[in-house]
Amino acid sequence: MSVDLPTVLFVDDEERILRSLRMLFRGRCEVLATTSGNEAIEWTRRRRVHVVVSDQRMPGVSGVDVLRAVARHSPATMRILLTGYADLDAVTGSVNDGEIFRFVEKPWNAQHLIGIVDQAAQIAVRDFAAPAIPARAAVVEPAAARVLVLDDDGAIAAQVRELLPHAITIRHARTIEAALDVLAEEDVAVMVAQLTSAGGDVAVALKELKRLQPALLAIVVSPLRDSRVIIGLINEGQIFRFLLQPPVKELLRRGLIAALERHAELRTTAQLQSRHIVEPARDTNASLSGRLAHYWRRLRDGRLVRGARAG
Repeated sequence: MSVDLPTVLFVDDEERILRSLRMLFRGRCEVLATTSGNEAIEWTRRRRVHVVVSDQRMPGVSGVDVLRAVARHSPATMRILLTGYADLDAVTGSVNDGEIFRFVEKPWNAQHLIGIVDQAAQIAVRDFAAPAIPARAAVVEPAAARVLVLDDDGAIAAQVRELLPHAITIRHARTIEAALDVLAEEDVAVMVAQLTSAGGDVAVALKELKRLQPALLAIVVSPLRDSRVIIGLINEGQIFRFLLQPPVKELLRRGLIAALERHAELRTTAQLQSRHIVEPARDTNASLSGRLAHYWRRLRDGRLVRGARAG
């Protein structure tokens, strides 16, 4: 096997699935496969693995547990969760703990899976080769950090103000239009967004915003217990955290601090932004696109102006 091929590790408790994956990726990468989550974790400790594709439902160690452990000791490894059922805990755990690149449902489309793994492998090969990528930003400068909260009654914004230091600027918006006004004028690091409707404007807007501003990190707070909505927000919007409403204060605090630290990394190490590339959105909202088109232009132009000033 050529040493130039990326290494991809598949983890599934069914040998039949692993045989199919070996055949599918033969010649595309160096394939490692195991039915043991613990063995997979140990392999990524001992050697360079560019991509881990793990099934969720396995005896002993779940896929989220595997990806969480990999994220801790091999952050450059790209992580993909593969599962055949919509488990809310698994889906939220995959984004909150494993910070996965993609969520893929069984039965997978072969070409779709190949495309996702190839894309993830290309990113990981570059990141492993790059010198001194920081695991975490050493310092978040409070004076430069800005958090935008989008919620209709201000309750979540009040929580965020209570949890963060006073030096961090916090903006509040009650509508998407008001939020985009803030984003067009200010360099926002983290957006905390209330999601109350599966087909509403907020989900669509978050996906579009991630394409336009990959360093912007979104924490979604919602009463919705719909796995497919969250999967769409992961794959098409690369949301940073998902919290059920009302959010547990400590989970919200941890998510905010982690997001501010990650944003600092993304700003100082631009190559890391490719890890936040999103899939094309499957759901479109023609009314939203027409209604907010001028806001997207303002966001784009504002970003270019801020970039020119920084340069």
